[in-house]
Amino acid sequence: MSAIVQTLDTPDGAFTLVTDADGAVLASGWTADVDAMLNRIHPSLRPDDVRDGDAAAADAVRAYYGGDLAAIDVVPVRQRGTALQLTGWDALRRVVPGAPLTYTGFAAALGSPRAVRAAASVCARNAPALFVPCHRVLRGDGSLGGFAWGLHVKRALLSRESGDALL
Repeated sequence: MSAIVQTLDTPDGAFTLVTDADGAVLASGWTADVDAMLNRIHPSLRPDDVRDGDAAAADAVRAYYGGDLAAIDVVPVRQRGTALQLTGWDALRRVVPGAPLTYTGFAAALGSPRAVRAAASVCARNAPALFVPCHRVLRGDGSLGGFAWGLHVKRALLSRESGDALL
């Protein structure tokens, strides 16, 4: 399988996309490290041929940072995982910008209100960050919790989505 890699400059730093031949995002995140991106992709989807190019999803990233927070919602993503992970990643795409959930609330949305650690694991194993907005899940006390790309990025994304964009 072949893939296109593109790195964009964003207000939150370098943002790298890995997309498949159909344009679906396999992985994305705030780094210029292509190997780090490739390692986030499920082994069965990991491309063997990677080349630099223009990914269609880059337009959605630019639009998101330009204020169109819904632009990321229509970009196709492709992930492999357990039934719970697939359900969770789908549910994350429905979390409204500016209305983050707690891990407990996310677990409840998955039908397992006591499975908070499993819900957190779904977020941690999410490869196409931003497009599957795992940054919209917080600890029960409202604190940020973890984020693979750094809490400064999570804070900036949440601030932008609440209408308090950091400049």
